[in-house]
Amino acid sequence: MSVHSISSGKPKKMTIHIILIVGAIIMTTPFFWMVLTSLKTFGESTQVPPVIFPSHLEWKNFTEIFITLPFFNFYLNTVFTTFFKTFGQLVFCSLAAYAFARIDFPAKNFLFILLLSILMVPNQAYIIPQYLIMVKLEWLNSLKALIVPGITSAFGTFLLRQFFLTIPSELEDAAKLDGCNHFQIYWRIMLPLAKPGLIAHAIFTILWSWNDLMWPLIVNNSPSKMPLSAGLASLQGQYMTDFPVLMAGSLLATWPMILMFIILQKQFVQGIALTGTKG
Repeated sequence: MSVHSISSGKPKKMTIHIILIVGAIIMTTPFFWMVLTSLKTFGESTQVPPVIFPSHLEWKNFTEIFITLPFFNFYLNTVFTTFFKTFGQLVFCSLAAYAFARIDFPAKNFLFILLLSILMVPNQAYIIPQYLIMVKLEWLNSLKALIVPGITSAFGTFLLRQFFLTIPSELEDAAKLDGCNHFQIYWRIMLPLAKPGLIAHAIFTILWSWNDLMWPLIVNNSPSKMPLSAGLASLQGQYMTDFPVLMAGSLLATWPMILMFIILQKQFVQGIALTGTKG
């Protein structure tokens, strides 16, 4: 490699890094603004022109959120529903994905295309039918109404199917020679090898469930059954919103997701990178 090509490559890399840094600053600015607002007084949060840094740190906003709302109960509801949604999606989506990836059955391709067509329909189109089902089952104002509609996913099935297709078929053939049936192959071989894909899908599901707002507001109006998203939305009044307390609650609701991504970042990136390498 010539000296000219090395020297010409440095400005290009520097430009890319500058663009990435600017993009990172733009993406993280709302988060830092939320942190700063959570430490302001109400007057500072509504002042024009905006006050960037608070004159003194108002830590009482973080205790006020527990006085204003049953915040701890919101946390328990969110953790409970998120856990069972994620568990259900990993079980049902992985089973369906294995069937579409490794088992030959009549109309498999047609059914898979039909499954993918669900992704083309906006989620809002399902709200009325799902709500009517909840009414018939008498599940309104219950955690079951939050959990059951979210334990399956067309996207999750597609994601894990693409991952299962990357696993060499020789492993499956060897297992069949040893007398394993499809469920044993799925449980003992496919799932352990698909760990990065499962972690990636789990992160997607946790984020979606943790931030879900519209559906909880529709099926639940009881504060004892609300998750964090719906509970925090109740702080937005018609005439006035206590922004420091709202931002303090949002920050407390956000930190578990940030911590999860930091811990599982490597597995998440690996799962996304390996998915879809074979069609």
